[in-house]
Amino acid sequence: MKPLSEQLSELSDRLKNTEDVVSAARAKNRAALESERERLKSSISDSKAKTQSDAAAAQGKAQSWWDDTRSSVDERLAAARAKRDEHRAERDLKRAEHRADDAEADAADAVDFAISMLDQAEYAIADAVIARAEADDLALQQG
Repeated sequence: MKPLSEQLSELSDRLKNTEDVVSAARAKNRAALESERERLKSSISDSKAKTQSDAAAAQGKAQSWWDDTRSSVDERLAAARAKRDEHRAERDLKRAEHRADDAEADAADAVDFAISMLDQAEYAIADAVIARAEADDLALQQG
């Protein structure tokens, strides 16, 4: 697992890339969006394997999957926070170190999830703009 600081740096880079995709969408730079969409296909595939998003295939519906996944992540993080809150008063160093390791792992998982969702969002943006451009092209041809 990557250190949290490295993951946060990657998340920052991914957010910048998302801004670039949105800018390209606004500029309707179709070639750049198609290129980015192809790159994102590979990235999304890697993210799916990494984050074990079997729920998406089982659900079959993107919105249902998203709601289930978000709920699952929220519940896991809430349970982890509740567990840490219960043990805050304990002074046992070994237990405190273990809880710190668990908290760091939860943070790393949340960052990985955020990066994966950014890939999904970027792909959806690129796909939507391309679909709109294709529809506009067809309208001009038939108009």
